[in-house]
Amino acid sequence: MKTTLSWLKSHLVTEAPLSALVDRLTMLGHEVESMEDRAASLKGFVVARVVSAEPHPNADRLRVCRVDAGKGEVQVVCGAPNARTGMKGVFGPVGVTIPKTGTPLQESTIRGVASRGMLMSAAELALGEDHSGIIELPADAPVGASYASLVGLDDPVLDIKVTPNRADCLGVRGIARDLAAAGMGRLSPLDTTPIEGRFRSPIAIHIEDRKACPLFLGRHIRGLKNGPSPHWLRERLEAIGLRPISALVDITNFLTFDVNRPLHVFDAGKVTGDLTVRFARRGEKLLALNGREYELDPEITAIADDVGVQSLGGVIGGEPTSCTETTTEVFVEAALFDPIRTAATGRRLEIISDARYRFERGVDPAFVGPGLEVATRLILELCGGEASEVVVAGAAPDWQREYLLHPERLAGLGGLHVPPAESR
Repeated sequence: MKTTLSWLKSHLVTEAPLSALVDRLTMLGHEVESMEDRAASLKGFVVARVVSAEPHPNADRLRVCRVDAGKGEVQVVCGAPNARTGMKGVFGPVGVTIPKTGTPLQESTIRGVASRGMLMSAAELALGEDHSGIIELPADAPVGASYASLVGLDDPVLDIKVTPNRADCLGVRGIARDLAAAGMGRLSPLDTTPIEGRFRSPIAIHIEDRKACPLFLGRHIRGLKNGPSPHWLRERLEAIGLRPISALVDITNFLTFDVNRPLHVFDAGKVTGDLTVRFARRGEKLLALNGREYELDPEITAIADDVGVQSLGGVIGGEPTSCTETTTEVFVEAALFDPIRTAATGRRLEIISDARYRFERGVDPAFVGPGLEVATRLILELCGGEASEVVVAGAAPDWQREYLLHPERLAGLGGLHVPPAESR
């Protein structure tokens, strides 16, 4: 279970230093297996403004740039097609180590022109695979500022080992809740206020077997625009090793790790009729989101429309109803799936997913509805649109119990008399 320190502090109001939080996590049984300082490899790389960019006298594809990194102008030879006068980028001065190659940057002469530094691409900084051009920064980025600090890469990443009996801590909020209970701060409030539906969902949901799926909630959202996620969301996903895809996909991945609520989003325009949770039929197949086609059997929990299986409950979604950049309406799924059947499906089909990992260990049955509201709010905030009323099939398990406490029995078992007024 990975999180960044700032992500953790978005749920935990605390003044405690990182070392104290790590010590308390260990005491609580959450071993911190590693701490990654992502800024270490970016030390020395700063924001710079390209004062001028002129054609190289001896090479058609190179440009000679004058760069201001806060300590006077420096001449740099650059081959990036997007290098131009007035832009801001990331500058590596002579002496820094290039993260991708691990080699020190040296002053050089390129086709007869001196180059005293380098304007960096994301690939050269080991921050992605894009090497088509140098990194472009906002116009208001302060010249000379640390690039790592500017984009939040000075935020430590914690890798926390969560034991099988603490499935509630497979989300950042669960870790924060434990720390708050241990006196390390206060748990931040989470807005789960129900969002008023503007219309009835055109997609209904049905459950054929309540053992496989006790509860299924859904909501239709229309008039949205799917596109790239904002920087804060992309940065958090990248910090824990996930690749940002689009706002809709990123939101579901984010909430899986943020509040431990696995979700699935169907492109509603690709769904035919209603959605039904049922057992797969022999011979049915599904092209999953991982690009593989699976042949199903009657032991597998499937979510199907009038055409066929569109998702495997609690395990993985299907490619035919996946969201793309052209998606304008979605159906958001929040459900409870049987842990044993989820684990069996994953093993049988050899599918490992973050959703499966959580459902087979058990997720909070009381957070299905609130989780859907959190997801809806985030989708409306990032993608726009309007939401339908929530549709519900099934019911959450009756897990709350009340027991009569006998103080004298408690004293007999524990050897300590606690007055009734203090034992509440």
